[in-house]
Amino acid sequence: MTTNNTRDNAERFPLFNRIKQDHDIGVYIKAQNESMQAMGYTEHSFAHIGVVADRVGYILETLGLDDHTIDLALTAAWMHDLGNVINREDHSQSGAMMTFYLLDKMGIPAEDIAPIIKAIGNHDEGCGLPVSNIAAALILADKSDVRRSRVQDNDKRNFDIHDRVNYSVKSSVLKINKEHTAIKLKLDIDTRYGEIGEYFEIFMERMLLCRKAAGFLDLEFHLIINEQTLM
Repeated sequence: MTTNNTRDNAERFPLFNRIKQDHDIGVYIKAQNESMQAMGYTEHSFAHIGVVADRVGYILETLGLDDHTIDLALTAAWMHDLGNVINREDHSQSGAMMTFYLLDKMGIPAEDIAPIIKAIGNHDEGCGLPVSNIAAALILADKSDVRRSRVQDNDKRNFDIHDRVNYSVKSSVLKINKEHTAIKLKLDIDTRYGEIGEYFEIFMERMLLCRKAAGFLDLEFHLIINEQTLM
């Protein structure tokens, strides 16, 4: 599955198609990434939310969830980082409140808004937990998006540990096995730019949250770096 704006996906996922085209939501997405860039964070704009939406859709479709649930999950993925426009601190909670306001203003029923903001409010490793299938998929999709193109300042002299780790990742694949018993995050890391130990230094909490999220979906979580299974 892809989240490209095809006629098929527009019919299957009407809310997601609508919010992708919403002017105000687009403004907030651009603005929050400008804040992230100003603070030296990795990319949180349309590329990131596109990857997250693709992976959320892949996880839930592979596990057999219905189109309406996937539509809500894709919407959560697209809007999950809006809170960064206010502040990075507690951005999952502020983003959930922004999402509530925007969707309520659009006339979306409470029955659809509730699972979306529940997932967004629980996607961050600081205080989030996999409280639903949508939340679990969002956690896995968000925390697995590590890649070279997320580095917003390519001057290596300015790299901090987050830049080094992301820049070192040549490929990142999230895949559920054919038996639907495990989900694997497979990374190919160029150790000239970042060490495997550095990955764990900054991402261990995220990987443990991914393990919890996978468990909520009745899956095992495995992290494979340079062909070595580390979790």
